[in-house]
Amino acid sequence: MSDHDQAAIDARPRLSRLEAAWVIARRDFVAVLFSRAFLFFLVGPLFPVLVGGLAGSVGGQVSRSAVTTEIGLAMQADDSAAMIAAAETLRPQLGRSIPSMSVIPEARGEANFDARAFVNERRGNYAAVVTGTLAAPEVVGTQGQIDRWSGPIELVAATALQTSPGTFPSSSSSVVARSAASERTNRIRTAQASQMVLFLLTMLLAGMVLSNLAEEKGNKIIEILAAALPMDAVFMGKLFAMLGVSFVGIAVWGALGWSFWALAEDAIVVVTQTDFRSLPGPAVGWPMFLLFGIIYFSMAYLLLGALFLAIGAMAETVREVQTMSMPVTMMQLMVFFLAAYTITLPGSALETFAILFPLSSPFAMLARAALDETLWVHIAAVAWQAVAAFLLIKAGSLLFRKRVMKSGGAGRDTKKRRLFNRSPAQQSSIEPAE
Repeated sequence: MSDHDQAAIDARPRLSRLEAAWVIARRDFVAVLFSRAFLFFLVGPLFPVLVGGLAGSVGGQVSRSAVTTEIGLAMQADDSAAMIAAAETLRPQLGRSIPSMSVIPEARGEANFDARAFVNERRGNYAAVVTGTLAAPEVVGTQGQIDRWSGPIELVAATALQTSPGTFPSSSSSVVARSAASERTNRIRTAQASQMVLFLLTMLLAGMVLSNLAEEKGNKIIEILAAALPMDAVFMGKLFAMLGVSFVGIAVWGALGWSFWALAEDAIVVVTQTDFRSLPGPAVGWPMFLLFGIIYFSMAYLLLGALFLAIGAMAETVREVQTMSMPVTMMQLMVFFLAAYTITLPGSALETFAILFPLSSPFAMLARAALDETLWVHIAAVAWQAVAAFLLIKAGSLLFRKRVMKSGGAGRDTKKRRLFNRSPAQQSSIEPAE
């Protein structure tokens, strides 16, 4: 090669870091997305979900067969006894259509018993509470429970009154709105469920980064890329490629789940006796909460993936990569437990630590979105998580340059270039070692 050609090659503009990261991201995204392994990866998690769904269905059927719904009675002693006797009379013919009834212990002898407050506080395991008289019973409970049990309760009251066939007393209803305590409880459940989903998706999908790095490190492709492009751009491209592949996988699973729900919604609502559309939303509202879920999944994936890449930079062999990743997986499990524990400790020093520690920050902040409507803290948290992910990527690239490129291919290539640049007389003077 002439000096002119070498100068022309050296004068070619090099790719910027963003352009290099885009090239790597596009390469890895297409290579992984159209591989057979990714197809099996998509199908793999569906089998545990199917088995879990069948097991849950069987367990739910057994539970519904073993547990009976109970209605609390807060009526006069004679009326309560007549209702219980009438229910026992009708049950052999109507089965579970007639609920079990019992007198509420707190209502005995209480003339001014507040049934609404009793149901709001959930002080008993009752589906609804019946007050009033046999001629005019009043059902106190949520709208769903009132719609379900008003008819059977009227039938039981009519039997207790021994009215003529076809004549039933008319019952009134009192709908109980959710109290602040019950809304807080439901939001805590939403926070716990969102943290669990975020943790499972992150651990399931972040492993693709490690497997991809281990494969390319074994066949020396990563060293070729590192010699041609900035290493931090290579790492960043790989992370965002795997993040894009993860979103494709989530979209496929979500579409399948949505299709299943659309086909079996009525059956699911009947089986669980719950209309999920009536559940209270998180503090920031469902649209914003879903947006935060996408953002915090991305941040958790980038942070954990950058940590996996740093581990790959420190490891010398593929076996070391897999061995060193196990402590990180266990640490991430501890981080998840930390974030889950701080749900009930808002404003505490432990929650502040969970928010500031990068690996637990996405989990803690997603739970806060379910419990607190303040939005500005999420902007600060996402900015901090992005900075932490960038620092981890930078540290991993520096470690790779130091441990792999220097001790591996780069050092040997430098020696070869020095040898080939010697004159023939100098090369002939080099004798092999004895």
